[in-house]
Amino acid sequence: MPFKKLEFIFPWRSYQEKFINNINKHIDDNHLHVVAPPGSGKTILGIEIIRQVGKKTLVLAPTLTVRNQWENRLQTFFIKDGLYNDFSFDINNPKGVTFSTYQSLHSFFKKFEDKADYYAFFESENIEAIVLDEAHHLKNEWWKCLIELKRINNLTIVALTATPPYDSDALEVSKYFSLCGEIDEEIAVPELVKEGDLCPHQDFVYFSKPEDKEINFIFEYRMRISDFLDELKQNTAFITFLNNHRFLKSTETCLNEIYSNPEYFSAILIFLNAIYQEIPKEKLYILGFEKKDKVEFPVFTNDWAEVLFQNLIVSDRLNLIENEPFLNDLETKLRRLNIFENKKVDLVGNYQLYRSLSNSPSKLKSIVAIISNEYKNLKSDLRAVVLTDYIKKEFKTTEDKEVSLIDRLGVVPIFQHLRTNSIPKKEIAVLTGTLVIIHKSTIQTFEQFEPIEKYSFISFETDSEYVEIVPKVGANHLVNTITKLFELGEIKILIGTKSLLGEGWDAPSINTLVLASFVGSYVSSNQMRGRAIRTQKGNLHKTGNIWHLVCLDPTDSKGGRDIEVLTRRFDAFVGVSISEENYIESGIGRLNLPNIYKDVTIEYLNEKTLSQSKKRENLKNKWKHAIGKGTGISREIKQYYPGKEPYNIEKNQVFNDVVRYSFLELSVALSFFLPQFLVKNLNVLLTNGVMAFIYSLLTALGLSFGWKTYKSIKNYIQFGLLHKDLNKISKALLDTMYDLNLVSTNKDEIFLSTDIQPKGEVVCAIKGASEMESALFINSLQEIIEPIKNPRYLIVKTNWFRKNFEIQNYYSVPEMFGDKKKRCEVFLKNWKNQVGDSEVFYTRHLEGRKRLLKARMFHLSNSFNETTKKAVIWN
Repeated sequence: MPFKKLEFIFPWRSYQEKFINNINKHIDDNHLHVVAPPGSGKTILGIEIIRQVGKKTLVLAPTLTVRNQWENRLQTFFIKDGLYNDFSFDINNPKGVTFSTYQSLHSFFKKFEDKADYYAFFESENIEAIVLDEAHHLKNEWWKCLIELKRINNLTIVALTATPPYDSDALEVSKYFSLCGEIDEEIAVPELVKEGDLCPHQDFVYFSKPEDKEINFIFEYRMRISDFLDELKQNTAFITFLNNHRFLKSTETCLNEIYSNPEYFSAILIFLNAIYQEIPKEKLYILGFEKKDKVEFPVFTNDWAEVLFQNLIVSDRLNLIENEPFLNDLETKLRRLNIFENKKVDLVGNYQLYRSLSNSPSKLKSIVAIISNEYKNLKSDLRAVVLTDYIKKEFKTTEDKEVSLIDRLGVVPIFQHLRTNSIPKKEIAVLTGTLVIIHKSTIQTFEQFEPIEKYSFISFETDSEYVEIVPKVGANHLVNTITKLFELGEIKILIGTKSLLGEGWDAPSINTLVLASFVGSYVSSNQMRGRAIRTQKGNLHKTGNIWHLVCLDPTDSKGGRDIEVLTRRFDAFVGVSISEENYIESGIGRLNLPNIYKDVTIEYLNEKTLSQSKKRENLKNKWKHAIGKGTGISREIKQYYPGKEPYNIEKNQVFNDVVRYSFLELSVALSFFLPQFLVKNLNVLLTNGVMAFIYSLLTALGLSFGWKTYKSIKNYIQFGLLHKDLNKISKALLDTMYDLNLVSTNKDEIFLSTDIQPKGEVVCAIKGASEMESALFINSLQEIIEPIKNPRYLIVKTNWFRKNFEIQNYYSVPEMFGDKKKRCEVFLKNWKNQVGDSEVFYTRHLEGRKRLLKARMFHLSNSFNETTKKAVIWN
């Protein structure tokens, strides 16, 4: 065993010990995939995994700094006396454990003309395990030299990350999990806060309004598209072109194409319906509808226009070659409107508007307001970092009187704004890879750490109180020195780039972080956020405020793309609620932000947020109380309310209607209608008997009140039983997982809960299962209840109420059951036991395709909306 000299020389944290005890159980399948936030000791846990696995190992890290940390942690935490020598930094000369980088492995891989020699090298050197540190970096092409190596050499793979790349495209996510395996263990943020490895922290969102020119740009952009679509609806040439499309002219011969791309066919029909053209019933039959079905067409929105144009201009272009002049003209119009670029149609304006709002100069004022507030609150204790994407050196020469005119977000614009406001200048500095600026008063302390002759100090162009530090040859410790000055408090506000300070940079004193970055994903966001939530040795009172900037879109009642992107990123952040109720969960919901921003006063929101950010002592208590409510993390899924009106309004309407028409109005009928009916129909009773009289009475009641009662009961069944349905579906799913041996945890230890929240969301949570079992359950439940995509099997409820009230509910059979018919039949058996009478349809033949299309049409109104949300909760 190559690592018998290694042994951890300190006590393990409780969450670490719990993880370590499960290593052997997880490594059985040659995979161990661990998700743990920054500050949890991933490197130390990685070394312990290597020690227990006991195989010759290659450790891969994203940077040289992180690579060197591995060797440092090994020598510091696992060796009592002397040094451990059975390690190497050279992949060409591996030892018991070799520390390298992804870049080095990729370069090593490219050296081999015959890749068989590459695989043979690992076999001959007896390397049997690979550790992938910060595994989210594997989205890059580095994975190519690993995936085949893993397969051919049957290597043990250990993957460590703070954030899996969930928001990448499906192919990258698939590659990531094919190499790393499913997540085996996740160390929760609350456990780290409880143990003192992370400090109590809170996220805050600061809002801004676009500048006038940005508002004008947005309104003009929206109006140009709206006018274009209105003109298109009057354009006889376009209407004729669509009516002559092969999908309409030769529908029967195009069935395979239509079934493989039903959205395209649907978009054509929805457009023609929008111009009041009658759609032939037989075209709807193609989509699986029947004569008795009432078809409600969706509105022809920008989303549907995008689907239509993307197919006409790109995907289906070759099949429409005879219309090339017409399509070329249409493409030109789309390009002039800036809604077609790089073979992508974008009528929603996601890219154009997001670029405008995310980089809005209004955020410069937000940063000044945040830093001013934090400085007033913390004074000399402030350690603030502002991270952004670009340096923007062109603004170095901006004079004080012109600073307010800067219209770009970047390091220099932020520096210019902060130094010209009420914050003391000596507290501010800039640290990037190519630009370092400090106040002159800081030079004296700087000399204590660095030989001053190794640097040139150049007076900053527009403010002589600052100097720009330019290293001479051989000076490469500048980042470390500026970091020390920041830690000491000589610098209290540091402005830098995400690329330099966002990952791997360590400054435990940070207590305020402003994320002025709009490039990147949850991965980079979580890594940046991790800078501020670490504990600081000797500072037991440290808390962290993380600030996120949003510029609202005045043309979008939901706030626009900026808040949409932030909402998605918050799925990766687990934190404490901002309201008086103390709870811990992932997602932006815990910040209690508005759902609709149409009539919201931004000034009020920001003032309230600034006030909350000052209550740092209260923040510590919130974490303590919220952690005390639970013992571990569980997973839940939230199904959003599907009604057109707000839940409370529609719930009251439906309930009142059922009561009114089923009971109240029936009482009125008996009180007033019955005596009158009795008088008028007394002769029927006398001449034809009691039964004839009762039939007449029931007929009259049905004609008077029957339709209203029918509508009310139908609405109640459709919308009023959502949480009960989800509860039954979740039980059917769990029963099937047990029947198919996909769950090993004792059934008595697993608890399912389903609740309906005030806004109508239905939440289903699973507790007591392992991390892998919970993830499998929640992912499968999401497959079942989200809008129909392209499942192999479809399940349809067939009970009496739904048949007679013309309500049809379609659900996807999860992929893990749909791969084989026998597994699907097990699911159907449990579904019938828990949910009720239903049928399963195979969708890969003609009739099944029709049924699938009908199911997808049933969900058309939700095609572009988020209908479910997964979350991690502490309880």
